[in-house]
Amino acid sequence: MTKGPIVIDLDSEAKETPATAPPVPEVQGDIPQGQAMKALAQAASRPRSPWAKWFWGAVTGLLGLILSVAIWDFVTGLLTRNSVLGGVALALAGVVLLGLVLFGIRELAGFARLRRMDGLRKSAEQALAENDLAQAHRVKDRLLQTYSARPDTSWGRARLAEREADAFDADTLLGLFEVEVLSPLDQAAQAEVQAAARQVATITALVPLALADLISALVANLRMIRRIAEIYGGRSGVIGNWRLTRSVLTHLVATGALAVGDDMLEPLIGGGLLGKLSRRFGEGMVNGALTARVGVAAIEVCRPLPFVTTKKPSVRKTIQKALSGLFKSES
Repeated sequence: MTKGPIVIDLDSEAKETPATAPPVPEVQGDIPQGQAMKALAQAASRPRSPWAKWFWGAVTGLLGLILSVAIWDFVTGLLTRNSVLGGVALALAGVVLLGLVLFGIRELAGFARLRRMDGLRKSAEQALAENDLAQAHRVKDRLLQTYSARPDTSWGRARLAEREADAFDADTLLGLFEVEVLSPLDQAAQAEVQAAARQVATITALVPLALADLISALVANLRMIRRIAEIYGGRSGVIGNWRLTRSVLTHLVATGALAVGDDMLEPLIGGGLLGKLSRRFGEGMVNGALTARVGVAAIEVCRPLPFVTTKKPSVRKTIQKALSGLFKSES
């Protein structure tokens, strides 16, 4: 039995051409949120339980006791077996102990500097609020003593000495100090912020490792905040720098300043084609922008005077200077 012919009716539609083909739909991904910086800020600003403080303090003390007893037993036992090697071990243990003592002294000195700068800022705010010229002079004298060995403030200190006789109220005197002495320090601090923002943005965009952006953000922000504190005369130690970083990030989280909004994304529109096509580059730019925002907050915290005459740094302008054209690919 044979089958009859089969007729297949094909639609007589025109052939699809590149000119008539529909456009490829764009993938509507989420806006980059700067996950590395947000994770860092949330971890640093998380409130610690008093019980956790006691627990970790006890653990640290116990480990220190065990280590010190073990070192002592090792050194004394080695002295009884071999006096020469025991003497070498004793000398090395003494060097380690001396290093720990110097580290503790350095940390205490760092805390003292931070407290002094914080006290000066509070005194300046009180003098401005009460228009207390005498207290403003005391704040000015203490700041001049702090910056007396700084060559980058020598010209400003000389200018201040020429003009301070014309200041008859606290606002004028502290504003004059701000303009003449603090201006170069403000510029140096803003340069540190821009450099840190560029570093975080570049590493996040170019290094495709899971924790690279988080580690780079942590290291860059710690270094940036420490450098800003040093610029204003409040150089801190390792522990003091971490506490200062915690206070800055806690303030930003509490005020919602780490949210990605139009004021942050608009300066990044000029980031170039790569920033528009690659989510990784977008994350890099947003992480850099959040780093700039942290830096501006650190300037406000570390500065010995509130902003009297000069305006505080604009987050938008800081982001533009730090990141504009960083990933630009078109002319």
